[in-house]
Amino acid sequence: MKRLLMASAVALLALVSFAPAASARGAVFVRPYVGVGIYPGFYGFYGPYGPYGWYGPGYYYAPNAGEVEISTKQKGNQIFVDGGFAGLTGQLKKFPLRAGTHNLELRDPNGKTFYQEQINVIAGKKLKIQSDYAK
Repeated sequence: MKRLLMASAVALLALVSFAPAASARGAVFVRPYVGVGIYPGFYGFYGPYGPYGWYGPGYYYAPNAGEVEISTKQKGNQIFVDGGFAGLTGQLKKFPLRAGTHNLELRDPNGKTFYQEQINVIAGKKLKIQSDYAK
């Protein structure tokens, strides 16, 4: 009995750890249903919901992240977002980033910062950044 309880607790913890964080998920918006139907007679041939049935409200998903695209002539420079390494120019051309204000840095292979900017990412939009650095 104790082993079964322990195994189920471990399985539950594993399942919860794979669930995405609530802040990383997008928002779900509800579009209300507004429509006009023709109902011949007392519901007639088509029934109470008209010839095409009742569609109800529409649900659609809105992302909680924007996209950042970095274009530069030099390849192999380091990209840092909020102090953390994100990738190298040439390999990482565009990447998703959560909406909000972030610090973006581009560093040469020696670690010297040549581009630094505070960017504002908007959900569902693409932010293009162009940096031309002559060594």
